[in-house]
Amino acid sequence: MSEEMIPVNITIADRTYRIKTSREDEETVRKTVKLINDKIIEFKTQFAGKDMQDYIAMVIIWYATQNANLENSTAMIDELSKQLAKMEEQISKTL
Repeated sequence: MSEEMIPVNITIADRTYRIKTSREDEETVRKTVKLINDKIIEFKTQFAGKDMQDYIAMVIIWYATQNANLENSTAMIDELSKQLAKMEEQISKTL
């Protein structure tokens, strides 16, 4: 069973793109596009005088860094969970 893809028009930095996405992902795509555009506006305010390519590059770096930090946090949580499970096991053995 293949998932139906729907066409969606999105605008990033005043450019419109037509993409295809699943119905389930449409809201996530739209929220991500809004976040990207909001960050472009934020960087335009902070770093006046750059061109749009610069702002888009800044957003890409910011977004990738956010995802890397999230992955690192997830890995740390997984490791802590393993350590807690070992501690629980040791405690139950002593009881």
